[in-house]
Amino acid sequence: MAQAEKRKIDVWLASPRGFCAGVERAIEIVERALELHGPPVYVRHEIVHNKRVVETLRAKGAVFVEEVDDVPEGAVTIFSAHGVAEKVEIEAKKRNLPVIDATCPLVSKVHKEGQNHVKKDRQVILIGHEGHPEVEGTQGRIPGGVLLVTKPEDVPSLEVRDPDSLAYVTQTTLSVDETRDVIEALNARFPNIVGPDVKDICYATQNRQQAVRSLAEHVELLLVVGATNSSNSNRLREIGSELGVPSYLIDDADNLDPTWLDGIKIVGISAGASAPEELVQELITRLGDFGEVNLTPLNGVEENITFKLPRELKDIRIPQGQA
Repeated sequence: MAQAEKRKIDVWLASPRGFCAGVERAIEIVERALELHGPPVYVRHEIVHNKRVVETLRAKGAVFVEEVDDVPEGAVTIFSAHGVAEKVEIEAKKRNLPVIDATCPLVSKVHKEGQNHVKKDRQVILIGHEGHPEVEGTQGRIPGGVLLVTKPEDVPSLEVRDPDSLAYVTQTTLSVDETRDVIEALNARFPNIVGPDVKDICYATQNRQQAVRSLAEHVELLLVVGATNSSNSNRLREIGSELGVPSYLIDDADNLDPTWLDGIKIVGISAGASAPEELVQELITRLGDFGEVNLTPLNGVEENITFKLPRELKDIRIPQGQA
């Protein structure tokens, strides 16, 4: 009897996907701090939202803590890529902790924009998700605090000091379309409000969202590799679903449910900005357990942006193969 032909699975890969410049910078900061100071170094919160990244750095000597109070006296302390409120920085100074700030420069840019609006006597509205570390950091960086909105329906209930003296800033990892809807609602209610359209949404977030839109035109199932607490990864899954493609956010290949593949011939894969490429490759290997995989990389925006390291780490060289 002839052997049954092995099932074929077409796998389309989004491009760009995975690490952005801010995440690469944050990871390199921890690597270089370990090289310079030796382990342990202490990181407030997850350096980025990815379990594999955190576990890899932990194995090299990084210790992840919830607050600076948990850091021993005098220990090197790193702030995560999401940024921190000013009170956290003040607390670290009070305890004389040597701090290295891994806040993504694009997040720091939003902080500065908000601060500049306050100097011009504008009340600041922040478009973002309550409880996200980046939002908490931004809330704590703008003097006088901010008004937080997440969706257009939040706008009518806003209580402002002066409707003619308002500005808004945005979390960097939001959905472009979702944010545009909120901005339109703000402009409709407050015609004199000032803000940056969707420009505060980071380049990497926008590029990955556009790549998923392109991918969704070709596939029957979308798998997004990323952490469940990763805002930008969640947005990628949501975009796939909105475009009518069954879409799932998974930490890694172990989270793949084989029933998702029933009747599916074309699978799309993307990855959030804090997900390492090795997780994507492991997922492709796992898909090979269910059929013969044919890979098709999609062409997309080529990213060549890099961010400077903090000056106290610039001269530290990581041995090749360790970074």
